Amino acid sequence: MKNSITSFRLDRATAVRFVRFLLVGLVNMAFGYSVFASLVLVGFRPELALALSFIIGVLWNYMTTARFVFQVQGYGRLVGFAATYVGIYVFNVICLKAAMAAGLSSLMAQALLTPPVSVLTFVILSFVMRERSSDP
Repeated sequence: MKNSITSFRLDRATAVRFVRFLLVGLVNMAFGYSVFASLVLVGFRPELALALSFIIGVLWNYMTTARFVFQVQGYGRLVGFAATYVGIYVFNVICLKAAMAAGLSSLMAQALLTPPVSVLTFVILSFVMRERSSDP
């Protein structure tokens, strides 16, 4: 019996979803970083700016990612989506603090962290947003 990792094949639908993820991800990354940077530049502490951009970003990202990448309609998976982002947020804060402690500015640190955090988010969301089978 093959497990899902060894039986995975890159078909056209997966390739299209990945391209959509890249395009939507660029928009989401630009949006999220813009909110974060704007808040830092007007005087918010980086941790607070990250928290606020996270809250705004979860709703924005659900609207774009769920619909355009995973073809999910409605808000039935919003809780799982948001829970994923809570975990990602905690991971991001830990990494941001470590990068700042290493001497990077908050803006540079978050700019460097955004791509790997985005990839990690896609991997987790691929499981959260997949269609659930009703078969046993």
